[in-house]
Amino acid sequence: MRITTPEKLKGEEEVEFTLRPRDLSEFVGQSKVKEILKVSMEATKRRGEALAHILFFGPPGLGKTTLAYIISRELEVNITIISGPVIERPGDLAGILTKLDSRDTFFIDEIHRVGKAVEEYLYPAMEEFKIEVLLDQGPNARVVSLNLNPFTLIGATTRSGLLSSPLRSRFELIFRLDFYSPEELKEIILRSARILGTSIDDESGNELACRSRGTPRIANRLLKRVRDYAQVKGKGVINLDITKYALSQLDVDEQGLDEMDKQILTTIIDKYQGGPVGLGTIAASISEDPQTIEEIFEPYLLQLGFIKRTPRGREATPLAYQYFGKESSPQNSSKQNPLNQKSLF
Repeated sequence: MRITTPEKLKGEEEVEFTLRPRDLSEFVGQSKVKEILKVSMEATKRRGEALAHILFFGPPGLGKTTLAYIISRELEVNITIISGPVIERPGDLAGILTKLDSRDTFFIDEIHRVGKAVEEYLYPAMEEFKIEVLLDQGPNARVVSLNLNPFTLIGATTRSGLLSSPLRSRFELIFRLDFYSPEELKEIILRSARILGTSIDDESGNELACRSRGTPRIANRLLKRVRDYAQVKGKGVINLDITKYALSQLDVDEQGLDEMDKQILTTIIDKYQGGPVGLGTIAASISEDPQTIEEIFEPYLLQLGFIKRTPRGREATPLAYQYFGKESSPQNSSKQNPLNQKSLF
């Protein structure tokens, strides 16, 4: 598995939990989201009500699960966490909802993968705090309506476009989490280093932040790997030299790109003259899943301005050519420079 993937890797849960901020004051970045959440939580606590249902969306590794934990802790209530695909039947959901105490939070990760039957079961639970349970089968079947304690559903998704309109409309608070700035990532890295008991200087913090692809999960992962090199190759202290050496060994360059990122870009540039080229064609060329490219690789390449999406497919930008020290193809140049287009007059 790539070290720069924003997805959670196996075995990272314990360390992530240790490094996870415990309240909004410790949570770095996403200032607008934090401000709205702070006001909403304080208001509902004063009224003694359940917080409005919340939807977080955005690329993986930006803090959706962390915010769910923080909300439950700030509200001083319990949290139940489950992944969308795990809820296979309405009965599974009913078993969870009936056990929630008043004002508890219920976090569904990957909520876009909840089945249609289960999703429809959520509607009355979210709106009226009621569910209908079917008892028995055949002629003896009967429906029993059960009242639920008021609760807060927190949904998280990396693919908000796959959410149905009825489900999306039932969330009152909808937040998009954006990539983090290098300054914010540096603050996260220095905080994590303190928790891990690792000595790191400011220059190394800057270097790691710039190569972390705007994602705290990647920043913490790189910090842990560089810490290993500092202990084995150095004196246990993370300085700039050991940081650059470790990252070069891990194939993470100054822009945070790894070999797969470069392979995607060079495929578009060298094999398809800069594009446009379809996502399926790129995936077949590099033997990768199209959905993985779209969800994992593309967001950061788009953020850097190295590729762009068009109705006809993906195109490499002049910045991508510049990154590889190549001249833009005539076809690409004519698309970018309107002076190269033939006059209509």
